[in-house]
Amino acid sequence: MTAYIISFIAAMILGMSKSGLKGMGILIVTMMALVYGAKASTGIVLPLLIFADILAVIYYNRHTQWKYLIKFLPWMIGGVLVAVFVGKDLSEEVFKRGMAIIIIISVVIMFLWERYEKKNIPTAMWFAGSTGFLAGFTTMIGNLAGAFSNIFFLAMRIPKNEFIGTAAWLFFIINLVKLPFHVFSWKTVTQQSLLIDLYLIPGVLLGFIIGLKVVKLFKDQQYRRFILVMTAIGGIIILLR
Repeated sequence: MTAYIISFIAAMILGMSKSGLKGMGILIVTMMALVYGAKASTGIVLPLLIFADILAVIYYNRHTQWKYLIKFLPWMIGGVLVAVFVGKDLSEEVFKRGMAIIIIISVVIMFLWERYEKKNIPTAMWFAGSTGFLAGFTTMIGNLAGAFSNIFFLAMRIPKNEFIGTAAWLFFIINLVKLPFHVFSWKTVTQQSLLIDLYLIPGVLLGFIIGLKVVKLFKDQQYRRFILVMTAIGGIIILLR
């Protein structure tokens, strides 16, 4: 019963995250990993992410900025393909350590970036390439792409709704790309994992509805700060696990 409660809360947080309350991905990953294990949990979380992506795409579609998505997506797909082969045989302990390192680096980079907020928006290909590749690699390894994609979109100075709408399509596409690898290569998406997902989908839907109401309360600058704070909290949580 305790495991189900933790999972349901994680599903609600997932729904809230996809509604626009970014930066909470590590909370979801940490809670699900505690219940199901680091690697197995990725296969349980992925179908829930796709379901929430569909909700987000429907709601925020009109705000999507395709020029940023096209610039970022190919690099992200490249990161996914590399991670498929690197991560297939990784042990549980390596998975956990990898997640911790990813979050520490992400939080540091994001806070440093905000410190130099007055700098020009980066246009060099290396910036989109490096953040996109790392986002793809980390989303395949542990569904942790949010931190790196947040860095890119924050750097582009995209307004709140455009940020959410563009990210919605980005992750909907990339999660569909990941799905066959989880089914046929890693074998983390199974009939058993999908059965667990059926019980958790109401939590995702409830969280999404709650999240929409909360997002409307934020102004653009407040929204940027919220993303940074939530990512930092997530980093602290995984360090203390």
